[in-house]
Amino acid sequence: MNPPLAERMRPQNLDEFIGQEHLVGKGAVLRKMIDSGRVPSLIFWGPPGVGKTTLAHIIANTLHAPFYKLSAINSGVKDVRDVIEKAKSERFFDAASPILFIDEIHRFSKSQQDSLLNAVETGVVTLIGATTENPSFEVIRPLLSRCQVYVLKPLERKDLEILLRRALTEDIFLKEKEIEVKETNALFRFAGGDARKLLNIIELVVIAENGNKIVITDDSVTNRIQENPAAYDKDGEMHYDIISAFIKSIRGSDPDAAIYWLARMVAGGEDPAFIARRLVISAAEDIGLANPNALLLANVCFDALQKIGWPEGRIILAETTIYLATSPKSNSAYLAIDKALDEVARSGNLPVPLHLRNAPTALMKELDYGKDYKYPHDFEDHFVEQDYLPREIKSRRFWEPQDNPSEAKLKARMKKLWGNKK
Repeated sequence: MNPPLAERMRPQNLDEFIGQEHLVGKGAVLRKMIDSGRVPSLIFWGPPGVGKTTLAHIIANTLHAPFYKLSAINSGVKDVRDVIEKAKSERFFDAASPILFIDEIHRFSKSQQDSLLNAVETGVVTLIGATTENPSFEVIRPLLSRCQVYVLKPLERKDLEILLRRALTEDIFLKEKEIEVKETNALFRFAGGDARKLLNIIELVVIAENGNKIVITDDSVTNRIQENPAAYDKDGEMHYDIISAFIKSIRGSDPDAAIYWLARMVAGGEDPAFIARRLVISAAEDIGLANPNALLLANVCFDALQKIGWPEGRIILAETTIYLATSPKSNSAYLAIDKALDEVARSGNLPVPLHLRNAPTALMKELDYGKDYKYPHDFEDHFVEQDYLPREIKSRRFWEPQDNPSEAKLKARMKKLWGNKK
């Protein structure tokens, strides 16, 4: 049985590798590491089909290092420990550390990730993890701190064109056929920056045709794929379109639309953790101070999903979605931080007023650090009027309360304390 086209076309070295010029192009940081033979533990973060697994193989080949591969889907702590023991037995003083490649490392539990720490820290293995999810959320901090994180990007059109041309002219089977590519829009659109998907589509179109003479057009690609417009592709463009519709429905206070888009994602196999993270963001960005409990509930939703799992987790997501959609809305905190960031960009690093500075040493006290600071708890209502902003912008206002009951109370309190100054 012949391997699929995507496997037959897998690059064996960096010169054959397509895309990710910012990492492996001439003079790029990762290429320098590989060429020098000194590669630290790495985590590759990027969408499917952009070369994460291939790069891991290339690194192992270039370094002549033993290569072990685990999938987070079907490997447990025992599997990790078994591989580490094998790596120890193959570790020689002057040889490169064995490479342990973990696909979908974001699916590893905390205990599984913990089992890697010592081996990574002591150099028993060089870890290369691949993830489609933000490692800041999915990889434990001790392991993350021991790895360099590199972001891989979807392939650009020029990369896909190179890959297409190479497949048609170099593949042992395709080069024997007369393949004419008249149109590529559908081909590249369905591929969506995913090399593996592009090669799979090409193979599908070629297999479906009789004879050696094949013409590839937008219609032939669309017909062969038989793409259902209602389908959900969690790795492609629709992934972003549907999550956008979901968040905008919550922002627009439409619980029916929000729950529909949630159902589309659930039915399509979307990662529940991805949905939960977006709910946390929505609670802070779109509801904010109008209902501070929204952020608490969204965060509890995220934690509960880790405990409950699937399929019951869909109920937790639904409850949180409806709660956020029906909550009053405010983006005052979102606007305030952006306004403050604009001010920082404009005015630079303004000095902290002397009375607000910390004075842990005698010298600092002599320089009047902390002098004249008034401790609010020593005053009525735990408040005393004093300047907290740098002198140059002491009258600037960044937070503007919006028209909802929660912020009206906050506005009234600020008015009572500060008068017309806030």
